[in-house]
Amino acid sequence: MIMEELKNIQPREYQQKIFETASKHNTLVVLPTGMGKTLIALMLSIDRIKKFPKSKILFLAPTRPLASQHHSYFVKHLPELFAEMTLFTGKVDASKRKELWEQANIIFSTPQCIANDVKANRFDLSEVSLLIVDECHRCLKNYDYTYVAQKYKEKAQNLRILGLTASPGSKSEIINEICKNMNIDAVEIRHRYSEDVKQYIQKLDTELIRVELPEELKKIRELLDEIYNKRVDELKNRGLLYSHATKIALLELQGKLQRMIATGSNHFNILRGVSVCAQAIKISHAIELLETQNVETTMKYILDLMEQAKQNKSKAAEQLVKHSNFQKAYIGLVELIKKGIEHPKVAMLKEVVIEEMQKNKNAKIMIFNHYRDSIAKICRELNELKKQGKADIRAKVFVGQTIKGETGMSQKEQQEILNEFKAGEINILCATSIGEEGLDIPEVNVVIFYEPIPSAIRQIQRRGRTARLMPGKLIILMTVKTRDERYYWAAFHKERKMHGILDGMQKQFNKKIEEKKQKDLTEF
Repeated sequence: MIMEELKNIQPREYQQKIFETASKHNTLVVLPTGMGKTLIALMLSIDRIKKFPKSKILFLAPTRPLASQHHSYFVKHLPELFAEMTLFTGKVDASKRKELWEQANIIFSTPQCIANDVKANRFDLSEVSLLIVDECHRCLKNYDYTYVAQKYKEKAQNLRILGLTASPGSKSEIINEICKNMNIDAVEIRHRYSEDVKQYIQKLDTELIRVELPEELKKIRELLDEIYNKRVDELKNRGLLYSHATKIALLELQGKLQRMIATGSNHFNILRGVSVCAQAIKISHAIELLETQNVETTMKYILDLMEQAKQNKSKAAEQLVKHSNFQKAYIGLVELIKKGIEHPKVAMLKEVVIEEMQKNKNAKIMIFNHYRDSIAKICRELNELKKQGKADIRAKVFVGQTIKGETGMSQKEQQEILNEFKAGEINILCATSIGEEGLDIPEVNVVIFYEPIPSAIRQIQRRGRTARLMPGKLIILMTVKTRDERYYWAAFHKERKMHGILDGMQKQFNKKIEEKKQKDLTEF
């Protein structure tokens, strides 16, 4: 059934099926980026307003630009007089928000804004007949999504929840927590290879490009590895670290030790453990930059540690910079810069970009990198190619807002960059994680991962920026026998695990629904 209220759009078969489930159950919808989650939300909103004409729809998104994007989509595809719609932001005066809430049928907002208003008793959620939670993999722990969902479950007269995400993660306990927080009783999952989706999916070519870490960089890594291994061994010998020394394990240990000190523990073993753990984390980060990024970014971090030590800002940094291996590593980096020796990914990236631009002079390319310093260098290196006459490259950096002293972009600046990208004024977007989630970024021909990432959620979101409306290409740069390789396979296995968990949940929910139908028929 196609709703007569829909303007200029027609749902696909799988969207119709998912809507039918969501109209009867609190549903978790897992769909790749660009496969039309918002249309399902729109169809369900129409359905709930028709069933409960005096009710309200609350559509939550994690950022103001994303909430605004959903608001614009509804305005475009709903008849003008069907519902009064409003967009909430923290910039709107609180008393005005109360007035807008009372007048509106469909409210688009960030969870923080609604949580603050509910806590201040400006309104409650009893009239809401549908709560839509976009990027619902965030509905965990103390995030405002969880608070709003809980208050909605307590107050709603006609409860219905729709959770939307490209990936809820790969751990069953986390997926179950997300489902519990939203009272989910049905799961609808589709991926690129689902039978009812395949016909709508464009071809995606994936190319994994392996590079070797040069001997000069390996020698510096050996120096840093020796420091790191000694710190990890000390933590284990002190009985503080029992598991494998991953980044997460070290950060968790650091947090645990700091909490023990905060509650009055001043035992030497704990105090020493905090210092050693901090050193291990810092040197591990330096190794990661050396292995996966570039010499310039690594040097900048080493200099930052030296400055922290000089200004007595970090005891851990003071200990590290005194170490002879640290000094040797610093001298080694200075020599590499003098000789113009760089991480091979830098040259490989330029080669790949030139090749793709030669194939398609109108190509739009999106390059993902985890680190802002690396993104800045990548952008500079690519724009140099235009000056050298090697390719018509117009690249710009695309990063999040200012954090921890790092210069960032305001949401207005981000939108201006996206507008330039849409208009073709720039053709390469060099983005950090801000480019992964939600924002209305136009279709790109090629997505390049400068480094693999260990997160299945983020990998799916990055990959989803291409092969939506036209064939696309994904290129992943990987330094062999480094963290790159471990992260690549970690994400690969997490994604497979996620699909297995969700497929199992979907079958389980479908079985329960079928059993209920049979029971109802028997009783009838």
